[in-house]
Amino acid sequence: MTPQGSWPRTIELLYWPTLQMMIWGFMSQFLRDNSSYIAQAFGVLLAAVMLWDLLFRSQLGLSISFLEEMWARNLGNLFVSPLRPIEHVLSMTAMGLIRTVIGVGAAALLAIPLYGYSIFGMGWPLLAFFANLIVMGWSVGLVSSGIVLRYGLGAESMAWIAIFAVQPISGVYYPIETLPVWLQYVAAILPSSHVFEGMRSVLFDHVFRVDLLLHAVLLNVVYLTAGFVSFLAFFKIARVRGQLLHVGE
Repeated sequence: MTPQGSWPRTIELLYWPTLQMMIWGFMSQFLRDNSSYIAQAFGVLLAAVMLWDLLFRSQLGLSISFLEEMWARNLGNLFVSPLRPIEHVLSMTAMGLIRTVIGVGAAALLAIPLYGYSIFGMGWPLLAFFANLIVMGWSVGLVSSGIVLRYGLGAESMAWIAIFAVQPISGVYYPIETLPVWLQYVAAILPSSHVFEGMRSVLFDHVFRVDLLLHAVLLNVVYLTAGFVSFLAFFKIARVRGQLLHVGE
Protein backbone atom coordinates (compact mmCIF):
# COMPACT_ATOMS: atom_id res chain seq x y z
CA MET A 1 0.00 0.00 0.00
CA THR A 2 1.28 3.47 -0.82
CA PRO A 3 2.02 5.44 2.38
CA GLN A 4 -0.28 8.39 2.98
CA GLY A 5 1.15 11.55 1.46
CA SER A 6 3.77 9.78 -0.68
CA TRP A 7 2.09 10.54 -4.01
CA PRO A 8 2.19 14.35 -3.70
CA ARG A 9 5.82 14.13 -2.54
CA THR A 10 6.63 11.99 -5.57
CA ILE A 11 4.94 14.53 -7.84
CA GLU A 12 6.91 17.33 -6.18
CA LEU A 13 10.20 15.43 -6.59
CA LEU A 14 9.62 14.91 -10.31
CA TYR A 15 8.03 18.30 -10.93
CA TRP A 16 10.68 20.79 -9.79
CA PRO A 17 13.47 19.66 -12.15
CA THR A 18 11.01 19.63 -15.06
CA LEU A 19 9.74 23.09 -14.14
CA GLN A 20 13.22 24.62 -14.02
CA MET A 21 14.20 22.93 -17.29
CA MET A 22 11.15 24.34 -19.08
CA ILE A 23 11.49 27.89 -17.77
CA TRP A 24 15.18 28.34 -18.44
CA GLY A 25 15.07 26.32 -21.65
CA PHE A 26 12.43 28.64 -23.14
CA MET A 27 14.26 31.67 -21.74
CA SER A 28 17.56 30.59 -23.32
CA GLN A 29 15.83 29.90 -26.64
CA PHE A 30 14.23 33.35 -26.62
CA LEU A 31 17.48 35.18 -25.77
CA ARG A 32 19.36 33.26 -28.46
CA ASP A 33 17.03 34.62 -31.12
CA ASN A 34 16.54 38.09 -29.60
CA SER A 35 19.88 39.39 -28.38
CA SER A 36 18.63 42.99 -28.51
CA TYR A 37 16.21 42.12 -25.69
CA ILE A 38 19.10 41.94 -23.22
CA ALA A 39 19.76 45.68 -23.44
CA GLN A 40 16.21 46.42 -22.26
CA ALA A 41 15.70 43.38 -20.06
CA PHE A 42 16.64 44.79 -16.66
CA GLY A 43 13.41 46.60 -15.83
CA VAL A 44 11.26 44.03 -17.61
CA LEU A 45 12.71 41.12 -15.66
CA LEU A 46 12.37 42.96 -12.34
CA ALA A 47 8.74 43.77 -13.14
CA ALA A 48 8.14 40.14 -14.20
CA VAL A 49 9.63 38.82 -10.96
CA MET A 50 7.47 41.11 -8.83
CA LEU A 51 4.27 40.38 -10.75
CA TRP A 52 4.95 36.66 -10.62
CA ASP A 53 5.54 36.95 -6.86
CA LEU A 54 2.20 38.75 -6.65
CA LEU A 55 0.44 35.81 -8.31
CA PHE A 56 2.29 33.27 -6.18
CA ARG A 57 1.64 35.10 -2.91
CA SER A 58 -2.04 35.64 -3.64
CA GLN A 59 -2.50 31.90 -4.11
CA LEU A 60 -0.28 30.96 -1.17
CA GLY A 61 -1.77 33.60 1.13
CA LEU A 62 -5.25 32.13 0.68
CA SER A 63 -4.02 28.53 0.95
CA ILE A 64 -2.01 29.25 4.10
CA SER A 65 -5.03 30.87 5.75
CA PHE A 66 -6.93 27.63 5.16
CA LEU A 67 -4.06 25.30 6.08
CA GLU A 68 -3.55 27.08 9.40
CA GLU A 69 -7.10 26.13 10.37
CA MET A 70 -6.41 22.53 9.39
CA TRP A 71 -3.10 22.38 11.25
CA ALA A 72 -4.86 23.68 14.37
CA ARG A 73 -7.77 21.22 13.94
CA ASN A 74 -10.06 24.23 14.03
CA LEU A 75 -12.37 23.54 11.08
CA GLY A 76 -14.88 21.68 13.25
CA ASN A 77 -15.02 24.60 15.69
CA LEU A 78 -15.48 27.09 12.88
CA PHE A 79 -18.37 25.32 11.24
CA VAL A 80 -20.39 24.52 14.34
CA SER A 81 -20.68 28.30 14.60
CA PRO A 82 -23.09 30.32 12.42
CA LEU A 83 -20.22 30.88 9.98
CA ARG A 84 -21.23 29.87 6.47
CA PRO A 85 -18.75 28.34 3.98
CA ILE A 86 -19.09 31.30 1.62
CA GLU A 87 -18.20 33.66 4.48
CA HIS A 88 -15.14 31.57 5.26
CA VAL A 89 -14.09 31.76 1.60
CA LEU A 90 -14.46 35.56 1.65
CA SER A 91 -12.38 35.81 4.81
CA MET A 92 -9.61 33.70 3.22
CA THR A 93 -9.54 35.92 0.15
CA ALA A 94 -9.31 39.00 2.39
CA MET A 95 -6.41 37.51 4.37
CA GLY A 96 -4.71 36.48 1.14
CA LEU A 97 -5.00 40.06 -0.16
CA ILE A 98 -3.53 41.55 3.02
CA ARG A 99 -0.58 39.15 3.03
CA THR A 100 0.08 39.76 -0.65
CA VAL A 101 0.03 43.54 -0.40
CA ILE A 102 2.42 43.48 2.57
CA GLY A 103 4.88 41.03 0.97
CA VAL A 104 4.94 42.35 -2.58
CA GLY A 105 4.60 45.98 -1.54
CA ALA A 106 7.74 45.75 0.58
CA ALA A 107 9.69 44.18 -2.29
CA ALA A 108 8.49 46.84 -4.74
CA LEU A 109 9.53 49.65 -2.41
CA LEU A 110 12.95 48.09 -1.74
CA ALA A 111 13.63 47.85 -5.49
CA ILE A 112 13.59 51.65 -5.73
CA PRO A 113 16.65 52.40 -3.53
CA LEU A 114 18.44 49.13 -4.33
CA TYR A 115 18.12 49.10 -8.13
CA GLY A 116 16.72 52.49 -9.05
CA TYR A 117 13.67 50.81 -10.55
CA SER A 118 10.04 51.50 -9.65
CA ILE A 119 7.32 49.18 -10.86
CA PHE A 120 4.87 51.96 -10.04
CA GLY A 121 6.18 53.74 -13.14
CA MET A 122 3.77 51.61 -15.17
CA GLY A 123 0.96 53.77 -13.83
CA TRP A 124 -2.69 52.69 -14.05
CA PRO A 125 -1.99 49.50 -16.07
CA LEU A 126 -0.23 48.16 -12.97
CA LEU A 127 -3.54 48.26 -11.12
CA ALA A 128 -5.18 46.17 -13.85
CA PHE A 129 -2.30 43.66 -13.76
CA PHE A 130 -2.48 43.55 -9.96
CA ALA A 131 -6.23 42.84 -9.86
CA ASN A 132 -6.11 40.10 -12.49
CA LEU A 133 -3.18 38.26 -10.93
CA ILE A 134 -4.75 38.48 -7.47
CA VAL A 135 -8.01 36.96 -8.72
CA MET A 136 -6.22 34.16 -10.57
CA GLY A 137 -4.20 33.40 -7.43
CA TRP A 138 -7.39 33.18 -5.39
CA SER A 139 -8.92 30.81 -7.94
CA VAL A 140 -5.98 28.40 -7.82
CA GLY A 141 -5.83 28.73 -4.01
CA LEU A 142 -9.49 27.79 -3.64
CA VAL A 143 -9.11 24.67 -5.79
CA SER A 144 -5.91 23.53 -4.05
CA SER A 145 -7.46 24.19 -0.61
CA GLY A 146 -10.50 22.16 -1.59
CA ILE A 147 -8.28 19.27 -2.68
CA VAL A 148 -6.46 19.35 0.67
CA LEU A 149 -9.80 19.43 2.50
CA ARG A 150 -11.06 16.46 0.51
CA TYR A 151 -7.92 14.28 0.67
CA GLY A 152 -6.32 15.48 3.91
CA LEU A 153 -2.90 16.89 4.70
CA GLY A 154 -1.29 14.15 2.65
CA ALA A 155 -2.13 16.38 -0.32
CA GLU A 156 -0.73 19.51 1.36
CA SER A 157 2.09 19.75 -1.18
CA MET A 158 -0.50 20.64 -3.82
CA ALA A 159 -1.14 23.93 -2.04
CA TRP A 160 2.55 24.83 -2.33
CA ILE A 161 3.28 23.80 -5.91
CA ALA A 162 -0.05 24.21 -7.73
CA ILE A 163 0.58 27.71 -9.04
CA PHE A 164 3.98 26.75 -10.43
CA ALA A 165 2.27 24.46 -12.93
CA VAL A 166 1.36 27.52 -15.00
CA GLN A 167 4.65 29.41 -14.70
CA PRO A 168 6.43 28.00 -17.79
CA ILE A 169 3.42 28.70 -20.03
CA SER A 170 2.49 32.10 -18.58
CA GLY A 171 5.29 33.91 -20.41
CA VAL A 172 6.63 35.43 -17.20
CA TYR A 173 10.15 36.04 -18.56
CA TYR A 174 9.64 35.58 -22.30
CA PRO A 175 6.88 36.21 -24.86
CA ILE A 176 4.25 33.52 -25.42
CA GLU A 177 5.38 33.19 -29.04
CA THR A 178 8.57 31.55 -27.69
CA LEU A 179 6.53 28.48 -26.74
CA PRO A 180 5.77 25.65 -29.16
CA VAL A 181 2.56 26.33 -31.07
CA TRP A 182 0.57 23.70 -29.18
CA LEU A 183 1.58 25.24 -25.84
CA GLN A 184 0.56 28.68 -27.08
CA TYR A 185 -3.01 27.40 -27.26
CA VAL A 186 -2.76 26.32 -23.61
CA ALA A 187 -1.29 29.70 -22.64
CA ALA A 188 -4.23 31.44 -24.32
CA ILE A 189 -6.62 30.10 -21.65
CA LEU A 190 -4.51 31.44 -18.77
CA PRO A 191 -5.23 34.96 -17.45
CA SER A 192 -1.60 35.21 -16.36
CA SER A 193 -0.26 34.89 -19.93
CA HIS A 194 -2.36 37.86 -21.06
CA VAL A 195 -1.19 39.90 -18.08
CA PHE A 196 2.51 39.30 -18.73
CA GLU A 197 2.09 39.97 -22.43
CA GLY A 198 0.35 43.21 -21.48
CA MET A 199 3.19 44.08 -19.11
CA ARG A 200 5.78 43.75 -21.89
CA SER A 201 3.62 45.83 -24.21
CA VAL A 202 3.54 48.66 -21.65
CA LEU A 203 7.27 48.51 -20.89
CA PHE A 204 8.60 47.98 -24.44
CA ASP A 205 6.02 49.67 -26.67
CA HIS A 206 4.41 52.05 -24.13
CA VAL A 207 1.02 50.75 -25.22
CA PHE A 208 -1.67 49.42 -22.89
CA ARG A 209 -3.35 46.50 -24.68
CA VAL A 210 -7.02 46.69 -23.72
CA ASP A 211 -7.73 43.50 -25.67
CA LEU A 212 -5.33 41.55 -23.46
CA LEU A 213 -6.93 43.05 -20.36
CA LEU A 214 -10.41 42.02 -21.48
CA HIS A 215 -9.25 38.48 -22.20
CA ALA A 216 -7.70 38.24 -18.73
CA VAL A 217 -10.83 39.61 -17.05
CA LEU A 218 -13.18 37.22 -18.86
CA LEU A 219 -10.98 34.23 -18.09
CA ASN A 220 -10.74 35.28 -14.44
CA VAL A 221 -14.52 35.38 -14.17
CA VAL A 222 -14.55 31.74 -15.28
CA TYR A 223 -11.60 30.80 -13.05
CA LEU A 224 -12.97 32.46 -9.91
CA THR A 225 -16.41 30.94 -10.41
CA ALA A 226 -14.85 27.50 -10.88
CA GLY A 227 -12.69 28.05 -7.78
CA PHE A 228 -15.66 28.95 -5.59
CA VAL A 229 -17.80 26.09 -6.90
CA SER A 230 -14.95 23.56 -6.51
CA PHE A 231 -14.17 24.58 -2.94
CA LEU A 232 -17.82 24.51 -1.88
CA ALA A 233 -18.28 21.10 -3.54
CA PHE A 234 -15.22 19.68 -1.74
CA PHE A 235 -16.48 21.22 1.51
CA LYS A 236 -19.89 19.58 1.11
CA ILE A 237 -18.29 16.17 0.55
CA ALA A 238 -16.03 16.63 3.60
CA ARG A 239 -18.96 17.65 5.80
CA VAL A 240 -21.12 14.72 4.70
CA ARG A 241 -18.26 12.31 5.43
CA GLY A 242 -17.45 13.89 8.78
CA GLN A 243 -13.95 14.87 7.71
CA LEU A 244 -14.11 18.36 9.21
CA LEU A 245 -13.58 16.91 12.71
CA HIS A 246 -10.70 14.65 11.75
CA VAL A 247 -8.34 16.73 9.62
CA GLY A 248 -5.24 18.29 11.10
CA GLU A 249 -1.82 17.46 12.47
